[in-house]
Amino acid sequence: MAQMITAQEAAEAMFNMVKEAAGLRKLKPMDLTKNLLELFGDRVDKQICKEAIRELVESGRCVYTYFGGTYLELPHREGAAND
Repeated sequence: MAQMITAQEAAEAMFNMVKEAAGLRKLKPMDLTKNLLELFGDRVDKQICKEAIRELVESGRCVYTYFGGTYLELPHREGAAND
């Protein structure tokens, strides 16, 4: 069996997916999990994906948004924060 990727590697790959999709479409946590399973095959499992999502949210690199469903997005900056 191939060596499993770490949660940190999975988080980095997920962050890049979210960053590329920013402004174009919103990604659900399950979308990210499916994309990682396709990308890494048997080197990743759902538990690693859950840990990666938790790491992204706890570090503040991504936030959960709710609009007819749960999505992971980059944090939004308010207009006053741009000074």
